[in-house]
Amino acid sequence: MFVISELNQFTDMKINVLENVWIPMQDGTHLAAKIWLPEDAELNPVPAVLEYIPYRKRDFKAFRDNQIHGHFAEHGYAGVRVDLRGSGDSEGILRDEYLQQELDDGIEVIKWLAGQTWCTGDVGMIGISWGGFNGLQIAALQPPELKAIITVASSDDRYADDVHYMGGSLLTDNLSWASTMFAYNSCPPDPRVVGEKWKEMWLDRLEGSGLWLKKWLEHQRRDEYWKHASVCEDYSTVQCPVFAVSGWADGYTNAVFRLMENLDVPRKGLIGPWGHKYPHMGGPGPVINFLNECVRWWDQWLKDIDTGVKNDPMIRAWMKDTVSPISAKRPGRWVGEKVWPAPDIEEKPLNIRFSGLDFDMSKSTETQVSIQSPLSVGLFAGKWCSYAESTDLPSDQREEDGGSLIFDTFPLEEDLEILGSPKVELELSSNKPIATVAVRISDVAPNGRATRVTYGLLNLTHRNGHEEPEELEENKKYKVIVDMNYVAQKFPAGNQIRLSLSSSYWPLAWPPPEPARLRIYLENSTLWLPIREPKESDHYLRDMGKPGEMRELPTTLLVPSHREWEVKHNLATNEVRLHVVNNDPRYRLEDINWAIQKDVTEMYFYKNNNYDTLRGEVTSRRGFKRDDWEAVTVTRTILTSTRTHFRIRATLDAYEEDTRIFSKTWDESIPRDML
Repeated sequence: MFVISELNQFTDMKINVLENVWIPMQDGTHLAAKIWLPEDAELNPVPAVLEYIPYRKRDFKAFRDNQIHGHFAEHGYAGVRVDLRGSGDSEGILRDEYLQQELDDGIEVIKWLAGQTWCTGDVGMIGISWGGFNGLQIAALQPPELKAIITVASSDDRYADDVHYMGGSLLTDNLSWASTMFAYNSCPPDPRVVGEKWKEMWLDRLEGSGLWLKKWLEHQRRDEYWKHASVCEDYSTVQCPVFAVSGWADGYTNAVFRLMENLDVPRKGLIGPWGHKYPHMGGPGPVINFLNECVRWWDQWLKDIDTGVKNDPMIRAWMKDTVSPISAKRPGRWVGEKVWPAPDIEEKPLNIRFSGLDFDMSKSTETQVSIQSPLSVGLFAGKWCSYAESTDLPSDQREEDGGSLIFDTFPLEEDLEILGSPKVELELSSNKPIATVAVRISDVAPNGRATRVTYGLLNLTHRNGHEEPEELEENKKYKVIVDMNYVAQKFPAGNQIRLSLSSSYWPLAWPPPEPARLRIYLENSTLWLPIREPKESDHYLRDMGKPGEMRELPTTLLVPSHREWEVKHNLATNEVRLHVVNNDPRYRLEDINWAIQKDVTEMYFYKNNNYDTLRGEVTSRRGFKRDDWEAVTVTRTILTSTRTHFRIRATLDAYEEDTRIFSKTWDESIPRDML
């Protein structure tokens, strides 16, 4: 075990960093941990804060981990980062998300931490995305040592509100995310940490981790696979305080509101303008001193210090102001609600008329309108789960509205603000048994530019639930409700509110087997907005500050990051491509002489507006280098479809220096299940 002692010039707190600690599991497997400790923790034990994820403490998350867990140590906690079984330097094989083995291991880790001489016996969990999920899931198993959690950008429902499916529609982030984990699972441990067995561990991972995309596509409806580890199945199992956090640009905002509504423990929710990043790290919009917010939470529940957390509003949200869709900033202000649902937020209906949206519900129209959208609707939607890069946020919605039905209000006479989940009640019919409807709300400025505010999707075969889909009868009328993502938005006087409806939203979501024409019966269709009046109390919300000085690791930049998001329509061949480049900076961690590379390209394609030509492709390259030794992995995944099946083709190649030491291919066909 290698120990580094550090003195922070801002807190005068000396800390020790334990570079690698082996935590034994009952079956003999050892998990790798990195621990940041106050120097005197052996004499004055401290609570532990655990982050438990598969993203490699040694390299890819080393810089971020040092900031977060070093900060906790500087404020009287043991910051602990553990690689999941089969990831990073931990032994074993990682075979899927949130398996019972992962959760059981997590409980063992918590028990081990609580039993250390430097620990008081009290443990908290923090995590974003994967670590936010398993924090909730492990809390539901009620290990007695776990006293509180902070869950960031996570979900309580693995089917209905995760990266895989939305409204019963297949998200292409399912392909993107599966490819991300395909690449992570191919990476070797660091030989300097695990010793001579490093290559055996690497080969075991390459052979054993499997093709996760195939597993996920084999479960296209909400079955027991997805119910496992979805805490919405029984909220009462969570018995410790919960701080739930997300950002409006992320895909995981809805769970914050459901957790606030359904949990029966001390809890609070924070939703800022951010994407899929910790709130002290990422845009768009202003960042906050989130690490201090975490310390306030830990001090309250792990040290029993009254920090005022109990008096915070249950929901604190960033009320977004009007903004250009291409702006990197998200102006606005903080608002707070003491309880959720908030009793004074009014669900207000708007009449959907041929001439537009109307707050006057006494007017009605028997007009029918229909839509069969081109596949181009969605090319400017951004990612379902935005990482707040300038490339992956939705662009001007006028690019999408040409293939949609649009309904506008008249210019607003006064400001209007919403906080909650808008919804659309539609009476509709379809000429095909499987069809999708996508709904969007946009803020339309006087100059015509349209900024997407929120959206929703519904696979119409899932209109009565996600467990037992039912095909549509041709041209039969159905009443459906499409819920949109929660949002806080100010529409200023003079702007217009736009509702857009389309029958596809590619490539954010995979379209149905064949084009469908939807007929909308406006007389029985309504848009509902959650109207919130400004409150005087919003002016007195506590200032959360800006991020302070961050801890650093000595690094050398080798290649800068490279991001692209390019839409190309070849008019000669009528081929359309969305090409994405997402290359992280390549750098060397000087303390361990370890250079790392993470390059990703994605491509989404169709030709002649033909659904049978749809194609998604993701290629990832991961590299590790120390002196003359080098390891590289290349993964490639291609997803296509016919009217009856999805087809997955994938390759995995691993190289040690110039020699390919492993190669595997997959060619899988999976029946479509009303999708």
